Amino acid sequence: MKTKTKQLFILLLFLIASSGVKAQDEFDFTLAEAQEYALSNSYVIRNSKLDVDAAKKKVWETIAMGLPQVSGTSNYTKNIDAAKSPMPVAIIPKDFWFPLGIPEDTPLDGTFPISFAQKFNADYGFKIDQLIFDGSYIVGVNSAKIYLQMAAETKEKTEIEIKQAVAQSYFLVLAAEENLKVMKENLKNSEKLESDTKALYENGFTEEQDVDQMRLLVQKSENEILKAEREIRVSRMVLKYTMGIDVEERIVLTQPLTEFLNPLLDGEENLGGFDYSSHIDYRMLDTQRQLSMKELRLAQAAYLPRLTAFYNWSKMSFGDNANLYKSSVPWYKSSMFGFNLSIPIFTSGQQMAKVQQARFSYQQSENEQALAEQTLKKDYLSAVADIESAIDQYHNDIENKKLAKKIYDKTTIKYNNGISSSVELSQIETQYIQSQGAWVASVIQLLNSKITLEKAIGKL
Repeated sequence: MKTKTKQLFILLLFLIASSGVKAQDEFDFTLAEAQEYALSNSYVIRNSKLDVDAAKKKVWETIAMGLPQVSGTSNYTKNIDAAKSPMPVAIIPKDFWFPLGIPEDTPLDGTFPISFAQKFNADYGFKIDQLIFDGSYIVGVNSAKIYLQMAAETKEKTEIEIKQAVAQSYFLVLAAEENLKVMKENLKNSEKLESDTKALYENGFTEEQDVDQMRLLVQKSENEILKAEREIRVSRMVLKYTMGIDVEERIVLTQPLTEFLNPLLDGEENLGGFDYSSHIDYRMLDTQRQLSMKELRLAQAAYLPRLTAFYNWSKMSFGDNANLYKSSVPWYKSSMFGFNLSIPIFTSGQQMAKVQQARFSYQQSENEQALAEQTLKKDYLSAVADIESAIDQYHNDIENKKLAKKIYDKTTIKYNNGISSSVELSQIETQYIQSQGAWVASVIQLLNSKITLEKAIGKL
């Protein structure tokens, strides 16, 4: 008996431990927490962060172009068939004819090809270049910093879009779960009607057709539940995908639907005013305008001279021994220091054409920024109108849902009392389910309109 009790106790501990592990595998999220998780784990955000890191390195790459540049060289050559030059034979002493391979019968007024290169030669050294003045470099450094600013703003815009996508998916899950609750309640009512109708049929108070009609109602309710469960699975998968969490993980949404709806319906939601200049889209276009201005300055800077300094140091050796580095042949050192000055004089209008193109591009960026100002104002006013329409539509659909439920309940009572037919009840139930679907759609539309308005005013 004691052994059996001990086994039951161990089993109970195992079940508790298993339950604890399972609970740890679940992740609880409010909407804000889900958005924050996405900003840290979304693959799209990760790439945006890498873009910013790359832009920082691009800035340093541009700055480094104006810092000292050091390069080393090393060469080793074997002259297989060395180049020769014709030499007058008369100036070559007779003692050197044989070593040089000059035939003894060569006329003194003739020439003979002689090579002055030794069989092997090697050299090594280094060079230092330093930029002193270059207008394009100065403009390029400033442009690189603006490029970094553009990358940071692109990342910010990506974060806003991720937060919007997470919110829409979050709302979709909540609406689908709320719809499932109603469908389950409707299934219970249909099952009760089927049970009551069967009892009436067995006692001879109704026809078999009514039983079949009630069975159809139950099957339709079961199908609606399966449909609602599929919608929940899909919407949860989309939410987890958007957040950057494994789609196999279990998540729990801790905020109810009413927590988002009530402030909107009660007029408590304060989204603040509208300032287009703080909107990310406007700021990105302003940065693009600054970048276009730098490109214009870069094209104009090409007219300026370019001045650099250099220092070269090297050593060179020659010999007939293949291993010059270990032989006793001398190494000859050389070094030099100097400046290079490049002044553009005439390009047949090529550079002028580049300047004009850059100027046109800058003017386009100004026009795009002005257009963005009007577009953002239009989007804001449209978002305000959309949320007002969504609120009206929600009130209308909630009233239709209540009315459809009231009609369904009364028709159910009539059917139980033999006043209404099973066909009529089936039609009324379909009407009720449709009103429920319209309510779910209006909820999603209303909450999405809220997110769209927050995005339009730059508060997301």
